[in-house]
Amino acid sequence: MKRTVTTEKVPIKLWLDDIEEGAMGQARNLANLPFVYKHVAIMPDAHFGYGMPIGGVMATEEVIVPNAVGVDIGCGMCALRTSLTDLGTDKLKQIMAGIRRVVPLGFKHHDHVQDQALMPHLPPGHSLKDLPVVAREYRNALTQIGTLGGGNHFIEIQKGSDGFIWIMVHSGSRNLGYQVANFYNRLATDLNARWGSAVPKNWQLAFLPLSSEAGRRYQLEMEYCVEFALANRQLMMERIQEVFIAAAAPVTFSSFINIAHNYAALETHFHRKVIVHRKGATSAREGELGIIPGSQGSPSYIVRGLGNPESFTSCSHGAGRKMGRKEAQRRLNLEEEAGRLDRQGILHSIRGRSDLDEAAGAYKDVDRVVENQIDLVEVVVSLRPLAVIKG
Repeated sequence: MKRTVTTEKVPIKLWLDDIEEGAMGQARNLANLPFVYKHVAIMPDAHFGYGMPIGGVMATEEVIVPNAVGVDIGCGMCALRTSLTDLGTDKLKQIMAGIRRVVPLGFKHHDHVQDQALMPHLPPGHSLKDLPVVAREYRNALTQIGTLGGGNHFIEIQKGSDGFIWIMVHSGSRNLGYQVANFYNRLATDLNARWGSAVPKNWQLAFLPLSSEAGRRYQLEMEYCVEFALANRQLMMERIQEVFIAAAAPVTFSSFINIAHNYAALETHFHRKVIVHRKGATSAREGELGIIPGSQGSPSYIVRGLGNPESFTSCSHGAGRKMGRKEAQRRLNLEEEAGRLDRQGILHSIRGRSDLDEAAGAYKDVDRVVENQIDLVEVVVSLRPLAVIKG
């Protein structure tokens, strides 16, 4: 931990020195919520978000805050190790082309619905009528499962410090999570206004009591979206494995590492059951394997959690942005950003100025981010990018 701010209702514990003013203001808002528990933890990749900083961790008592989870519910990372120790450029290009054939990218969906058996099971004792937004979007979700999405989502082939080729996927709950998030944030905002909530509307932190019907339904639908995001990553990874088998057999694969970074969960911390909101942060319980990805062209890390209670056993979810998307497109130099990747021999997706929002220059230094949380995680394997597919 770098420092603790003690000027608010509860302390703010920060794992970085260079937090932007807007994100710090949002952290102060969190620390003054009437239902916040113990303290607020701000991870080293933190930056400004909607209501709550990306890279923020907050525990609450008896309420849940949709904007403290975010719009891409369940977004996260998965990775696995292959038995391969080398891939030439031609083979990499063959694999990348194969991935593009089987995984729809950006806003693209499958042309036909996928097998319903791929979808998560409903919570025990519940039917779709108990999850109204999921029910409304269910058929659309059948065309979205196994698709990457846009923004900062990616598929990357990497060479590990352990000598093996790795596959990594970053994706979330697609439009399903977006619809659930927006529906319940609007509902929470309306209800808070009706109740005369003490939380200012401009903080964008409207809440739902867990004892209310709205709170229970949001929790059910949010948890379903977390499971859908996992199923989405699993299906993509299975189809990517098929591409590898077709192109580079014989090849075997390790067990699947998965970690989500936008969700809320009932956990016990400091001897009390609380709802831990992680928005752009991941669980880092003692011994738990996690993933901290870098930006396009920088290393990523497989890490093991140290179970630090001061972060509510959490760590960063990535490098974290240092420029907004429009700012990056305006300020970064296309030739410099693409040239940096070319010189490293990385097959990348920086083609035009519109791609600069996902260039390495738009992100913080991931090595510094990892160094700032040596009390939260330990590095198990470092991963150097070989080829990147962006949404």
